[in-house]
Parts: sequence; structure tokens; C-alpha cells
Amino acid sequence: MSDAPFLRHMALFWLKRPDSAEDRVRLIAGLETLRAIPQVRTLHIGVPATTEARDVVDHSWSVSESMTFDSFEDQAAYQPHPLHQAFIAACGDLWERVLVYDIVDAG
Repeated sequence: MSDAPFLRHMALFWLKRPDSAEDRVRLIAGLETLRAIPQVRTLHIGVPATTEARDVVDHSWSVSESMTFDSFEDQAAYQPHPLHQAFIAACGDLWERVLVYDIVDAG
């Protein structure tokens, strides 16, 4: 592990067919394959919670993933990893939009 900070990588996916349970299941199964990438420390896959509608809450996305890496170098190695590239090739046709947040601790 390097001296680079711990990194959280979050992605929100908007399905082209948001009402398709089949597409959601396929995307979630594809995301599960990313667990096998050695640099991925943790992986959480989620869907929007059924919380109350408020101006600051966005329920418009379909599936999310949140993973952690020990360093920027590990995250950089993840991007071209064959399993990540296979996921994009296998599931990229499912989404119309992806929004990524890469986060480090403020302290």
C-alpha cells in the first residue's frame, strides 16, 4: 500500500429501461463480477431507497455501486483491468448515463 489516501469510488447508473427488472438484475450481476478484481477492497451494490421525496433527494437512478481502494494507484489499476473492461462490454448497453464520484476523507 502506498502513502496515497484511501479512496471511495461511487457510481450511479441510469438504466435505458428503468422499469426492466431483467436489465436491473443483469446490471447487478455484472457489478458483482468486479469483486474479483484484487485492487477492490470493498464493494456495495444498491438501489434507490424508498425514502420520502424531498428537493435534495435524487431517486432517479437505477443501480449504484460503491467500492473502496487503498490508494489512487489501486483505483488506476482497476480501470483497465480485464474484468472491469469485460463488465463494460457486457453491460454498457444497459445504461443511458453513469455518474461517478471519487471521494477521499476530508481530514
